[in-house]
Amino acid sequence: MSIWFKKPDLEEVNSWSEGTLLEHIGIEITEIGADYVEGTMPADHRTFQPYKLVHGGANIVLAETLGSIGGMLTIDPDKYICVGQEVNGNHLRGVRSGVVRGRAEQVHGGSKSQVWEIRLYDSNDKLSCISRLTLAVVEKR
Repeated sequence: MSIWFKKPDLEEVNSWSEGTLLEHIGIEITEIGADYVEGTMPADHRTFQPYKLVHGGANIVLAETLGSIGGMLTIDPDKYICVGQEVNGNHLRGVRSGVVRGRAEQVHGGSKSQVWEIRLYDSNDKLSCISRLTLAVVEKR
């Protein structure tokens, strides 16, 4: 059963990144299932820290992006918006090359708040980061 307010269009969702940080560092939404959002981010000079590993902050940008897009897709966009309240991440494995792939799944979908779990993987499908994002659902003004 789908959790989305309306059927998501992958091309439209990716167009939201134009002119943003997401476009600058190469984040792309790759799949939207019935109850999850997946995307990728390159592990390269745009996302590295000085040790040539993916920066923890870049991991959080990917995680928050996937969860936030998921949140946006579950609400009526004419009436509500989702805004981040808290995000955390446990960095488990360094990533030196390839891509970071993430998958966001909703843990709680309330009328005032949402909680998303986001798992990030390296190019060998090894878990590199676990993140949790809390979103506030607020009425548009």
